[in-house]
This record gives sequence, structure tokens and C-alpha cells, in this order.
Amino acid sequence: MINFDEEIAKFQPSLEVDQAEEAIFNNDLTDITDMIESILNEKKG
Repeated sequence: MINFDEEIAKFQPSLEVDQAEEAIFNNDLTDITDMIESILNEKKG
């Protein structure tokens, strides 16, 4: 039977996953909410 606690303790994520995670979280992309806010602010001001 698989000992999940033991397997989790041995788990080490690959560098590719870590690098992808950093790229995703550090990327400041404009989303639709930002675009709508910008348009509304232009209309107000």
C-alpha cells in the first residue's frame, strides 16, 4: 500500500514548474477589469 505521507515528504517539484509559477505570479498583465476601469476613469475625468 502507498504511504502518502512518505511520498509527499520525498516530493520535489521540478525546476520547470517553479520557473513557470514565478513567471505567472510576477507577470502584471492587464485584464478586462483593468481595461473597463481605465475606460470608466477616462469617461469621468
